[in-house]
Amino acid sequence: MIAVAVMVAAGVGAVARYAADEVVEHRTRGAFPTGTLTVNLTGSVLLGLLTGLALHHGLGHSWFAVLGAGFAGGYTTFSTWAWESLALVEVGARREAVANVVGSYALGLLAAAAGLGAALAW
Repeated sequence: MIAVAVMVAAGVGAVARYAADEVVEHRTRGAFPTGTLTVNLTGSVLLGLLTGLALHHGLGHSWFAVLGAGFAGGYTTFSTWAWESLALVEVGARREAVANVVGSYALGLLAAAAGLGAALAW
C-alpha cells in the first residue's frame, strides 16, 4: 500500500512541478531556467524539513517515504536541470550554465539546511 501512495504522491508532485515551473517561467525573462531552479530549491527546503521532522519529531517512515520520495521526488527534477544546463552551453550562454550548475548545488544545500533548521526550531 505504501508503494501505491508513493506513486500517487509522485504523480501529484510532478503536476505541481509543472504548474510551479509554468508560473515562474511566464513571469521571468531570459534564457536562465528560473522555473526549474525555483522548483528544485523549494523541493530542497521541503526535503530538509521532512528530514528534520523524521529525525527529531517522529514523522513516521511511511509518511517520510510518501512525502519525501513520492511527492518531493516527483516535484524536483534532476534531468530537466541537467538538460537545461547543457542547453545553455549549446547556445553559448556559458555563464548562465555555470551559474545554474553551481548556484543550484550551493543554493540547494542552503535550502535543505534551512528546511532542516526550521524543523529543529519547531
